[in-house]
Amino acid sequence: MQKISSINAIQVFDSRGVPTISCKVSLEDGTSASAMVPSGASTGSKEALELRDNDISYHGKSVTKAVNNINNILSSLVIGKNPNNQKEIDELLISFDDTEDKSKVGANAILAISLATAHVAAKANKVSLYKHFAKIYKDITGENVVHCMPLPMFNILNGGEHADNNIDIQEFMIIPSGAKNFVQVMQWATEIYHNLKKILLKNNYSTAVGDEGGFAPSLESNKEALRLIVDAIKETGLLPGKDVNIALDCAASEFFDDNKYILKGESKKLSSMQFVDYLDDLIQNYPIVSIEDGMDENDKDGWKLLTERLGSKCQLVGDDLFVTNKKILKDGINEEMANSILIKFNQVGSITETIETIHFANQNNFESIISHRSGETEDTTIADLAVGLGIGQIKTGAPCRSDRVAKYNRLLWIEEESSNILLK
Repeated sequence: MQKISSINAIQVFDSRGVPTISCKVSLEDGTSASAMVPSGASTGSKEALELRDNDISYHGKSVTKAVNNINNILSSLVIGKNPNNQKEIDELLISFDDTEDKSKVGANAILAISLATAHVAAKANKVSLYKHFAKIYKDITGENVVHCMPLPMFNILNGGEHADNNIDIQEFMIIPSGAKNFVQVMQWATEIYHNLKKILLKNNYSTAVGDEGGFAPSLESNKEALRLIVDAIKETGLLPGKDVNIALDCAASEFFDDNKYILKGESKKLSSMQFVDYLDDLIQNYPIVSIEDGMDENDKDGWKLLTERLGSKCQLVGDDLFVTNKKILKDGINEEMANSILIKFNQVGSITETIETIHFANQNNFESIISHRSGETEDTTIADLAVGLGIGQIKTGAPCRSDRVAKYNRLLWIEEESSNILLK
């Protein structure tokens, strides 16, 4: 295998027009590949640090410090290394930073190199990226994985931090659970999406979209959002609860204040128990099969209550709760909080740590969901990651906006080129 000969990073822009990093890794024979780093708006307090300049440029959001760290410091650690040795390279970068949250050089700087290294290794080996991710998984864990097409959660209505409206729940998603293949998944999702638009227009609601491509109207309540989605599913000729289910991302930390869950759109202030009751009522009346961040990340008693009450009825996903961190996940499992984990590689800062967290989840019968961030790019790495590691679920927004659709289009090509990879 040709060794890494150069690394070059520049500042580019994500889907919100906010600076982020693009990194290119080149080998001795001229083979090169690049990757881009996403960024979140609704973030967990324990996420690895996304290093930004915090000066006057781009309202403090520029990433030239992180870019310079790649070009002037971190590159020297990696040049001359075999790109197939993903774990060795990631651990070199992590060890150099030597902080709990990667604040010395920035998690975004480390992740940029980590991602680009995986891309160039796959290219040099002349294999699809998803196959290379399976190799990395085996190198790290000693275990083989079975590839599968992931079932997406399509965010078709936006609220919370992802939209400028009065809906408190951040994401209302559809899951085409009854689809036979990924082509049918996309057909059902896009038809529901466009039928929802028609229904919103008919009711004189806005059809402007939020950060992740879902519609962002101001509605009377979260229940009204659910009713509209159910209507759109039926309008498509599909059965709610059979063909298509619903998932929620509450992002409850965003509306938790003074030990109360404050639903401004509904003028409600709820205790942890009352909010659990609120969510229980929703899943009893609507085909909801998954709830993400149903409680504040620091409301441990609330999480335990939620898991006790709804854990047998519903997938309960920890995002802000676990931030893709193996150690934090271990603590959560021991305390019986949630039953699933959202995976965002920029929360932890490297491919190796991401895979280690997924492996630990697998060992403890926790489901994993590969996820985008609200600030995305045209980079499609997460599509290959989901297929390559046999993760049966992916979250990557509405079937709208090229930063989201790029991931779905990549999955369509994987299915087309690999007929033996089936929908999970």
